[in-house]
Amino acid sequence: RWTNLTRSHFGSSIGSSPKQRFHRPGWSSPPPSSLKMSIQFQSQNFQHILRMCNTNVDGRQKVMYALTAIRGMGRRISNIVCKKCDIDLNKRAGELTTDEVNKIVAVISNPMQFKIPSWMLNRQRDPKDGKTSQK
Repeated sequence: RWTNLTRSHFGSSIGSSPKQRFHRPGWSSPPPSSLKMSIQFQSQNFQHILRMCNTNVDGRQKVMYALTAIRGMGRRISNIVCKKCDIDLNKRAGELTTDEVNKIVAVISNPMQFKIPSWMLNRQRDPKDGKTSQK
């Protein structure tokens, strides 16, 4: 048979069965329990959708990435906003308290007051009014 010829031609039987094909050196089969996914329980105050700056924000994403749903907010500016508000970057957006949400909205609406550099903002020296702002 052709399959027997190819296995003997390459000189080893590694990969001859599906179990051997996915075997990792040093691992016993199945992988250790430390690599299995854990189930995390949601808190009672978890919100799946938040409303910030006239935008629906997904509560299942981490805060920094959830803020990018707001128009004009990229990853860099949302990272700085989270740091200015002292919010843990590993926290999900649905776990935020109302005080933290209000802090985020305040920083987004007036970034210059919270010492965010003007070169990070979207509207630098706006032609209509000459002001620098985020929106």
